[in-house]
Amino acid sequence: MTVTLVDVAARARVSPATVSRVLNGNYPVAAATRERVLRAVDELDYVLNGPASSLAAATSDLVGILVNDIADPFFGIIAGAAQTAIGERVTGRAGGEKLAVVCNTGGSAERELTFLTLLQRQRAAAVILTGGALEDPRHTAAVSAKLAKLAAGGTSVVLCGRPPLPCGPSTVTLTFDHRGGSRRLTEHLIALGHRRIGYIAGPPDRTTTRQRLEGHRAALAWAGIGGSDVDEGGHGTAADRERLTVYGSYERCSGFDATLELLSRDPGLTAIAAANDTVALGACAALREQGLRVPEDVSVAGFDDLPFSADTVPALTTVRLPLHMAGRRAGRLAVGAEKPPPGEAETIGAELVARASTAPPPRAV
Repeated sequence: MTVTLVDVAARARVSPATVSRVLNGNYPVAAATRERVLRAVDELDYVLNGPASSLAAATSDLVGILVNDIADPFFGIIAGAAQTAIGERVTGRAGGEKLAVVCNTGGSAERELTFLTLLQRQRAAAVILTGGALEDPRHTAAVSAKLAKLAAGGTSVVLCGRPPLPCGPSTVTLTFDHRGGSRRLTEHLIALGHRRIGYIAGPPDRTTTRQRLEGHRAALAWAGIGGSDVDEGGHGTAADRERLTVYGSYERCSGFDATLELLSRDPGLTAIAAANDTVALGACAALREQGLRVPEDVSVAGFDDLPFSADTVPALTTVRLPLHMAGRRAGRLAVGAEKPPPGEAETIGAELVARASTAPPPRAV
């Protein structure tokens, strides 16, 4: 049976006029009401009108690129490269370019689902999801179901820098080797002689945070740091490993505050591995405020190799992720300009870039 606007209004507990205003976007509606209407649209698989219903499997010239924070260079680089690649593919139904729209979720699970619903309503030609995912089984299931509906309607789905999801055979996944890159970074610090290494992690509910932390701790375990027994210096217990880990956002202020916390927990630490390069900048600023030099007193390393990393003083040791290349490939895959990898999934490697911000510790520890 065909779902009507009245059905949506009943499900959302609003008037049909309110549903129309939300769907047409021509009148201000309270955010909570808007979310309720869009959820009802999603649950009922409502299509705007009869003619559109007959074209439910067709797609428009719209491509949605979902990012957590467009102001974060990590996402900006990926989105920019994807948008450029999409613009090079002049094969829209009307003979013009695809319209690539960047959707900024702000890290909100609700907004991510809302954008996916809106893109489904517009019968988007493709959807690109970037960055790590929220580690919430209910949200993962909701996103997977939504992407499966999009794929069934003819929308190409590309996950870029995101873990695989069970959302249909037409989904292509490009993941980053966060674990391997983080492990190589910590092994670099250990090879320099560091044993008391602080770690500034990202938000604890994100897949990227977990994977990078797992790589860091795998390197510690390999070196016999953070095992079940205390080492000769008394700094190798599993509890100590937890003590030298501080969680926060992927922002500079987080790196600053976390570094002060790490120093309060262990004034003698000799190295800090940061969740990303922006966090590492905050760590360096906090160390300078405390009268400590980088790397003479404390080594600092980041992750991602963002454009500013080579120009900091000292230049930042980091892990290079080929963000531009990954974004460009995601864009090309989204519009069919590139053949999917075998199995429609590929892990993109991470490269250690050793620069001047890391050096041997100032004394034996």
